[in-house]
Amino acid sequence: MITMSSTRHVPMPLPRPQRPRSTTSQGAPPAGWLAATTLGSLLLCLLVSVDTADAKRKPVQRSQPDLRILSITASPEFYTPQAGSLDFAIEIELPKDLDGATILEVSSLISSPSRRSMRFLSNRQPAGTASAPASSHAGQPEGKPRIAVKLTWDGTDQTRQVVENGKYSYEVRAKLLAVGEKGPRTKMVSWPKRGIIEVR
Repeated sequence: MITMSSTRHVPMPLPRPQRPRSTTSQGAPPAGWLAATTLGSLLLCLLVSVDTADAKRKPVQRSQPDLRILSITASPEFYTPQAGSLDFAIEIELPKDLDGATILEVSSLISSPSRRSMRFLSNRQPAGTASAPASSHAGQPEGKPRIAVKLTWDGTDQTRQVVENGKYSYEVRAKLLAVGEKGPRTKMVSWPKRGIIEVR
């Protein structure tokens, strides 16, 4: 007699998948942290190099040229175009050595605050007509030569229309010119002087 016995198969448990270990648990920093640290170091080095370069730069101080505008007097103080013209009396100090310059050009730009009304005035005259003022101290050499220039404004703008009432700014410049084969050439330019005039 054959006796058959059934065998029961018990399923084997599957192995659990192992989670990847974090690099931080092993002591190594993550890749993002490394990238941020590297970028920060580069930026710090760049800032330090820029600061060092700025510290090495020395401010450039421009000395005033020998051609100078000493004074500007506008008359009348309060200007009315219908009453006549406005005169600028300008005193210029020239350098002792003109370096070949023969012409003195003095110009002025008069403009309204909005820049809608503007007028350019200019005067040219020989630079050799300047006179050297005597020194106030005996035995001292004479001062630099000076010259008086007059600019006249008739109260009109660039379109030859009479300007409106209000305050107008002016800027005066002086130039020394030397005449060459191709015409006048600028040799020296003064620092500008600015002021305000009132039109009533």
